[in-house]
Amino acid sequence: MVMMTGSLAVRGMVVWLTPQQGGRVSGPPEPDYDYDYTGTAFVPPRTAEDGQAGVCLRRFAPGAWRTPVEGILVPGQGNRAQQVIPGCLVVITEGVRPVAFLTVEEVHAMADDGTPIIPAQPVVEPAEPVPAPVVPVDPVEAPYRHSTATARFTSTHSSDSIPAEPLTAEPSPDDLLKAATSL
Repeated sequence: MVMMTGSLAVRGMVVWLTPQQGGRVSGPPEPDYDYDYTGTAFVPPRTAEDGQAGVCLRRFAPGAWRTPVEGILVPGQGNRAQQVIPGCLVVITEGVRPVAFLTVEEVHAMADDGTPIIPAQPVVEPAEPVPAPVVPVDPVEAPYRHSTATARFTSTHSSDSIPAEPLTAEPSPDDLLKAATSL
């Protein structure tokens, strides 16, 4: 959680209100490479009168009614701290009239030089690999599902406990070999 006592870098999703909803008459802004959208904003339960902050939005799709966005929130002079956390709603205004809603997904405090202060991610050490259990091969159960492979496995690995006749209705490996060589 971050208290907005200084500038914050935010990332989230902005939804612009239509003119019928009281939004901008010209529709969503269309910034270019040199200019970003600037306006005012507040975080409910505050209002535009008692909790106004400056907002600058960038890296959003020009003219889109709903788009991912990056921005900067700067608290107004003399306004009390406001809690800005992922999932909160920021109401973007022009004057006191709401024109868009920004759902915050990521928040970072900003350093004096204007760069976001991104905390270091904790390093997670890989766990010791757990060796796979060694399962002894049952001579009656072949490791293949195909019946021909089963017959081949059982005939080449015969022992006293395994019957000499094939375990399936498939031809014996010798019959298969004779048929293959006679072609």
